[in-house]
Amino acid sequence: MTERQAPAGCGGPPYGMLRAGLRTGAVDWILARVPTLRRNPFALGYLAVVGATTTFAGLADPELVLRLQEASSSDGHNLLQHPLRALLFSGFWVAGPVWMPYLWAFAFTVAPLERRVGPGRAAVVFAAGHIAATLLSQGVVVVAVETGRLEPAAMDHLDIGVSYGVLASLGALAGLLRPAGRAAVLALAVALIGEQIAADRDLVTGIGHPAALLAGVALWRWLRRWDGHRPRRAPLGVPAELSSRPASASPARRAAPGPAWPGRS
Repeated sequence: MTERQAPAGCGGPPYGMLRAGLRTGAVDWILARVPTLRRNPFALGYLAVVGATTTFAGLADPELVLRLQEASSSDGHNLLQHPLRALLFSGFWVAGPVWMPYLWAFAFTVAPLERRVGPGRAAVVFAAGHIAATLLSQGVVVVAVETGRLEPAAMDHLDIGVSYGVLASLGALAGLLRPAGRAAVLALAVALIGEQIAADRDLVTGIGHPAALLAGVALWRWLRRWDGHRPRRAPLGVPAELSSRPASASPARRAAPGPAWPGRS
């Protein structure tokens, strides 16, 4: 009897199958994290809006763009006179002419958070960070102007951008990670905020960015309840439908006559 040889490069069983499994697992892991309209409707929809306003700002008349941004700004005067408009539309612009960095910011913060807790709760986190950080930072500006520590012109400084929502999403996502990943994400966020404060020395962002991160952290307990409802991963080599079967349901009991147990949806 001749022994069959394994094809070249496969390594033979079990190593060839192990290599194929590792390759397939790596590809599946990457594809499962690529944003799609089905998995990330909020992140991709928001990016589309921000991309449209950024394109408009680059192509339209600069004076028209400035007037629209000033009307959308969440500065002190607008918040006192038109609070809803300022809070809503200030988050639809980016602070600058470049849109691409926000694509990566959404891909690594908002999109993974949305995959874990759903688009509605991801939108709540984003909005909570944007609103809380805006009100706190501009509230400090209003108080400083009223007490004479800042010039009145500080209440008219343009305040637009999505950074508050992104940082809140990053802070919220950290609470859903393992302890090591959580510590790494928070350390990165603190380093980024510290570098920005040291470089710009702007009062509004110096208060707003830490406040947005803390707003996301404050939602950990609420988000963990929903994150716990995700389907459990099946053990390696075991189909998902078998891994989700109750351990107490033995073959003998399932084969026994009697009414069937209701299945879970």
